Amino acid sequence: MKAFLILEDGTVFEGIHIGANKEIISEIVFNTSMAGYLEVLTDPSYAGQAVCMTYPLIGNYGICKDDMESFKPWPDGFIVRELSRNFSNFRADYSIQKFLEENNVPGIAGIDTRALTKILRNKGTMNGMITTNENYLLDEIIPQLKAYKTGKVVEQVTCKHKYEIKGSQSLAENGAVSGTAKFSASDYEAGRREHKPSLVKQLNGAGKKVALLDLGTKENISYSLKIRGCDVIVYPANTPASEIIASNPDGIMLSNGPGDPKECTSIIAELKILYDTDIPIFAICLGHQLMALATGADTYKMKYGHRGGNHPVKDLSTGKVYISSQNHGYVVDMDKLDPKVATPAFINVNDGTNEGLNYTGKNIFTVQFHPEACCGPQDSGYLFDRFIHMMNHHAGMEVKS
Repeated sequence: MKAFLILEDGTVFEGIHIGANKEIISEIVFNTSMAGYLEVLTDPSYAGQAVCMTYPLIGNYGICKDDMESFKPWPDGFIVRELSRNFSNFRADYSIQKFLEENNVPGIAGIDTRALTKILRNKGTMNGMITTNENYLLDEIIPQLKAYKTGKVVEQVTCKHKYEIKGSQSLAENGAVSGTAKFSASDYEAGRREHKPSLVKQLNGAGKKVALLDLGTKENISYSLKIRGCDVIVYPANTPASEIIASNPDGIMLSNGPGDPKECTSIIAELKILYDTDIPIFAICLGHQLMALATGADTYKMKYGHRGGNHPVKDLSTGKVYISSQNHGYVVDMDKLDPKVATPAFINVNDGTNEGLNYTGKNIFTVQFHPEACCGPQDSGYLFDRFIHMMNHHAGMEVKS
């Protein structure tokens, strides 16, 4: 069946329908990762967007449910050059086509994704429609495209109720010695994860309780804390700061998430209350942006954003450069940053935009990229150890090297 991708500038791509049979309007973005399409699809930060994968062949290793970053795919649509007809992977559960169909995600294949990416890079991110209607009328569609807004998508992706993930108390627990670590059924929906022993020199977070504010969190964030021994209590995004403070956490984690950070006005107000405490805070991606807004800084929309697994970021304290995974269309404005409140900690090597902040006189640091991802493969995982060190130090504990 034919399918069409129509952009708000009037450009039309003709291809082949894949996935669910439905029409969508969404913000069209591109991701430059050569692998990890399942992690992209199940990243809640893509809610309200349709994703174009720049790598030309997608689906060749199928779908492995153990690798999902949440319990379902979140993009409105999926755009590829070629969708693999066959998959080869002993871990795979089924094909990407079946995955898209079962989860009601429409898509288009067979288009020139390189040309689409060039348009988005030159003109900036724009809205578009994926449709199978061959009798479309541009004069009617383009006004709809220009009027589309992603809206308050954090409300769509956050968990509905608080839940807890118990930390590993020893390397032998949960099968870690034999090579796997497993969440219980009451934990997050995505299930088993392979254990990564090189991430954990010791369970230096054993006994620590971390409150994770779910703005659209990826499973690997809670997993990165779990394998360090932390108990993680996950809270819905609209949870009052007073409830989190009353639970007496050792630390607070602010997750990634979708959309324009300035839309999250009520969440920003609650983060200002959390900022005024002495509780150690570590924030990622959207959480990083919201903490900046809560403390008087500003954010702006990028021309086409950073989405992929090969973005170099520089640690300004050491001069070291790390390869990072990123997914964001907004960034903190360093020109409007008050050094009395926060100072830049990381910058993007490619374009010099802000990638992290250290908060002056506070137990708070935030990053724009994703240290829980493994594209380095574990370049920036040390940031979770830094967070645990901060919690231990705040509690007056001796910190072992």
